[in-house]
Amino acid sequence: MTDATQAEDMLAQVGALDPDSSTRSIVTHGAVIVLNGDRAWKLKRPVRLRYFDFSTPERRRAALDAELRLNRRFAPGLYIAVHAIRRTADGSLSFEGAGEVVDHVLEMTRFDDDALMVTHAHPGGLDDDLLQRLAMRVVELHRGSEISADARGAQRLQDVVDGNLASMAAFPDIIEPVVAQELTDRITTLITEHRDLLDDRARGGRVRHCHGDLHLGNVAIVDGEPIPFDCLEFDAELATTDVLYDLAFLVMDLWARGLRHEANVVVNTYFDHATFDGSIDDENGFCLLPVLLAVRATVRAHVAAAEHDVDRAHEYLALALGFTESARPRLVAIGGGSGTGKSTIARAVGGSLDPAPGARILRTDVLRKRLAGVGIADKLPRSAYTDTARAAVYTELFRLAEADVRGGMSVIADAVFGRSSQSTAIADVTECAGVDFTGIWLELPEAERISRIEHRGLDASDADASVARRQSATLELPDERWRRVEASGGVESVVAASGLGADRG
Repeated sequence: MTDATQAEDMLAQVGALDPDSSTRSIVTHGAVIVLNGDRAWKLKRPVRLRYFDFSTPERRRAALDAELRLNRRFAPGLYIAVHAIRRTADGSLSFEGAGEVVDHVLEMTRFDDDALMVTHAHPGGLDDDLLQRLAMRVVELHRGSEISADARGAQRLQDVVDGNLASMAAFPDIIEPVVAQELTDRITTLITEHRDLLDDRARGGRVRHCHGDLHLGNVAIVDGEPIPFDCLEFDAELATTDVLYDLAFLVMDLWARGLRHEANVVVNTYFDHATFDGSIDDENGFCLLPVLLAVRATVRAHVAAAEHDVDRAHEYLALALGFTESARPRLVAIGGGSGTGKSTIARAVGGSLDPAPGARILRTDVLRKRLAGVGIADKLPRSAYTDTARAAVYTELFRLAEADVRGGMSVIADAVFGRSSQSTAIADVTECAGVDFTGIWLELPEAERISRIEHRGLDASDADASVARRQSATLELPDERWRRVEASGGVESVVAASGLGADRG
């Protein structure tokens, strides 16, 4: 059985290791990774376990070939080549020439030990810009992934749940059978409630060959860019899931570490950019996230049990159960002129609203670009801002907000709401849906609004100084259901004055 010493010895014989650099090895259930200089070398261990079979050189080569091919979808700069290790006529090992193939090794670019995103997963360790770029990268990866022809969206997820129950049953001394069954029953109930949606998404091409193991330990920050790597390569069926189940592992990992704000940033960025095969959006799946998060947490629970980590198993069980508990959704509307900080406040409080993963932030600036069929940061001409176009954007906002709150999810509606009819309509959504409403109207002197607008970076808003001046003369104040808040202070003071609780992990 290949261990670290054997792996290092083979690689030294073929000349792969730099003798002037230190060598360190990492041993997992199925592989040995040898780190040396600027390279990482991965050999599959000759083992057969429940999920994979690497017992023969041919199987190990096939697995490494798949790992190279599949991971190049995500990290082409990290995965270099698979090499055959041959025994030559004189008995030595070599990458070159003829001879018996004794094994194969995957050559990869090594990154710094602290490059893993998981090492930065603590309060203040992950900035919003990095998280947004990661979410956009995941959207691109999902968009380019192979679509499954299997239309059994609900059954595919239920199969995972049934497998989780069987895995938990193997550790009754760590996971009480009654707790495992209760969790499974709750998740099954949620899947049943969403069966039609899950199946519709499968028929609509949302079940794809994804990463499959997208947690914080499998994302590296290389040259400042977040790079997913080490996808689930040994079983294409396990990696073929609804794209939101793939995303849910990353979101659950952040949420489990208390990084609610960070998880919410990832989710909202993903949904803002997620369009597939020409469809207008992927919004209908937002209500699925609690059950998907619960399934992911359950997987982590039985994996921890298998490693005899009792405390960790119990933590993930509690997390999974929490994801299945119903929470009263809330609709928060944040209005006011351009430059008052609506989007900043929305992002600051999004992760504090229940249920997990926090509120869906619906921003008219983003919806406008989506309806126009352009990128979020693309500028629209002034001619695109007609009364008809503006009405269509607000109609879409009201539609999505009502759908999400009726689905049990909280929403933050981020828009100017410059006409009383608009601010009244968003408040009326909550009365129709039977949920709580909080209206926040941000106020700021025109000069300060213009200064903020002029110092913006890349943003979905097309507003400029002329727009801000025009708004000063035309904005209509909302009714008494809204709270007027002076917005010149910092984020924390504005949030406090709004009566909303910000969450920064």
